[in-house]
Amino acid sequence: MIKRLYVHSSIYDKFLAAFVAHTKNFKTGPGTDPDNFVGPVQNSMQYEKVHDMYSQIEKKGWKSALGGQVPDLQATKGYFFEPTVIDNPPEDSRIVTEEPFGPILPLLKWSDEDEVIARANDTKMGLGASVWSNDIERATRMAKQLEAGSVWINSHFDVAPGVPFGGHKWSGIGTEWGTAGLKSYCNSQSLWLKKKV
Repeated sequence: MIKRLYVHSSIYDKFLAAFVAHTKNFKTGPGTDPDNFVGPVQNSMQYEKVHDMYSQIEKKGWKSALGGQVPDLQATKGYFFEPTVIDNPPEDSRIVTEEPFGPILPLLKWSDEDEVIARANDTKMGLGASVWSNDIERATRMAKQLEAGSVWINSHFDVAPGVPFGGHKWSGIGTEWGTAGLKSYCNSQSLWLKKKV
C-alpha cells in the first residue's frame, strides 16, 4: 500500500483530477465479492488507528479531494473505510509522517529534485519506494538516493524470490529472499587457528 505520493507541481492539478476520477471507481466491501477492490482493515486495533486518522481530516483542516468521511461501524457492518485522497497536506501532518495502513493517501506537490528526495527520506520507515518518469536517467538518479529496501522505477511492488526483499529504518533489518535472505537461515562457523603456541 502506498503511503505518500509526491507529484511534480507542473502536472499536479491534472494528476490529482485523474487520480480522483480513477479512485472513485473502487468499490469497498467484503473480499468475498469479486467486484470489491477495497476490503476491511484487519482488526479492531487497526480500525481505531485508521478511524483516528480519518477524524483528523476535519480537526486539522486537511483538504479532502475524495472521501474523508469518518465511517460508522454499525452502518458499515465491518472495519471498512472509503478510499480517501488528501490534497497537499502540510509536510508535518500525521497523514504524511505516519503510516495509516488504511485507504487514505496524501498527494503532495514538489518542484525541486533535491528537496523532494529529502522530504521522501524524512521518515522513520523505509520498506519501499517508487519513482515514475519518462526521463529514465533522472528517475534512476533519484531512485538511488531514496532510503528504502526496494525502489522501483515506473512500477511498484514487483517482487521475485531471487531478489532480496527487506526494509530500512523502522521497516526492518536484513532481508528475505535472494542469496542474502537464504544466508539468514544458515549456520556459519568461525574457525580460528593460532599458528604459534
